Amino acid sequence: MARRWLYLTHRWIGIASCLLFAMWFVSGLVMIYVPYPSLSPAERLAGADPIDWKAVTVPPPVDHAHPPESLALEMRDGVPVWRVTELDGTRRTVAATEGARLAPVDAALAARVAGRFGHAPVAGVETVERDQWTVAGGFDRHRPLWKARLDNRARTELYVSSSTGGVVQSTTRSERFWNWLGSVPHWLYPTVLRQDGAAWRQVVLWVSGPCIAAALAGIWIGILRTRIGRRRFQHGRMTPYHGWMLWHHVAGMVGGLFLLAWIFSGWLSVDPGRLFRESETSDTAMRLYAGVPLPAIPLERLRPVAAGARMVQVTTEAGLPRLSIFRADGTRDVRDAATLAPAPQEEAAIERAAGPLVPAGRLVRAERLTAPDAYWYEVGGLPRLPVLRLRFDDPARTWLHVDPGTGEILERLDARGRAYRWLFDLLHKWDLNLLTLHRPLWDALLWLLSAVGLVTSVSGVWIGWRRLKRRS
Repeated sequence: MARRWLYLTHRWIGIASCLLFAMWFVSGLVMIYVPYPSLSPAERLAGADPIDWKAVTVPPPVDHAHPPESLALEMRDGVPVWRVTELDGTRRTVAATEGARLAPVDAALAARVAGRFGHAPVAGVETVERDQWTVAGGFDRHRPLWKARLDNRARTELYVSSSTGGVVQSTTRSERFWNWLGSVPHWLYPTVLRQDGAAWRQVVLWVSGPCIAAALAGIWIGILRTRIGRRRFQHGRMTPYHGWMLWHHVAGMVGGLFLLAWIFSGWLSVDPGRLFRESETSDTAMRLYAGVPLPAIPLERLRPVAAGARMVQVTTEAGLPRLSIFRADGTRDVRDAATLAPAPQEEAAIERAAGPLVPAGRLVRAERLTAPDAYWYEVGGLPRLPVLRLRFDDPARTWLHVDPGTGEILERLDARGRAYRWLFDLLHKWDLNLLTLHRPLWDALLWLLSAVGLVTSVSGVWIGWRRLKRRS
């Protein structure tokens, strides 16, 4: 009876799951080369206007005794502005020119912003609450959005925030086309479903869950129907199957564990049961970590130092007042906020100041990373380096990755997060530095494993289709 149910589970759930597997493998290969559209920091800097330093006359509009969460100077529609985010999440945009009034974020402003950013004429502007490329919750604070279509060869569409007046998303015709074959089907990500985060999460869980059952059943059946020793099948064969069944059996045995690991990690992508939810840093701890009042910034002396800059970010983390000057090519120049001298990397000060960030533990180890490792890496290149890793002995075994130049907390990673790195990222992306830093080795491995998975899936679909036809 148990074996009968094993076969029935694999047969009938497998028909639907193999269709899904085939779709996931093909769309996953597309995603290697065309990821989901996003506006990267480098793209944002490349499209931004250089700061008009002659017009910057207003100092940062903040309480110097209580530094905000973030503070930056940049251009908006030809006017320099201070972008302020308080620790409670409140955001403000204030003109950095005395007497200047910021225009409302309407269609006309959105068209001007998009045209300047994309260096192309604007063919049309419309307002959208959300669409396929802005459905994620991270865009909520910018809704409604102005979508501007550029008259250029790439058919670029830029999304302008109605709250900040800044460009927050960019897509091209090519990205949109390939993502309908890649990320959208792979993540089960159509707008009608993804706009309800809870419903989308449940669909992913209940679609991938039965696929795990089908894969497990298939592996077990494959083992039962394989004879390696003396008692082989007719003519000394290790498998009793022929034709499509043979392809399905062999490919399933060769790639079954990969397929199972891959679908299991995909199931983990939505964190079932919130097993991997990590602890967060409290606002109180961040205030303590900021440490010092924001100093008066010498604007007159800053102008020649930051000539041509696209953005200037002001920070006080770890009690280190810093100015990070970003240029169009993505390079960054870190200066002391008071003296404007090149800022040293004061790792000892960061280590002393980091205690309040993890109140349940003490700092037991600090290390400086100058190369990526298993926990600090980027799939598409190199992460920010150098970086300071601080390890604590609290119950969650927290690690902090900190910029040694500014004291900025780049990542908080506890034991759950490190486990998730292996159970999801590795099993789903195979993102070891040994592979990703030596492409096309990574590409070749993913193509090989995906090809085995596709043979298993396509043969399973064909076998299921023939059985269904016989029953009809």
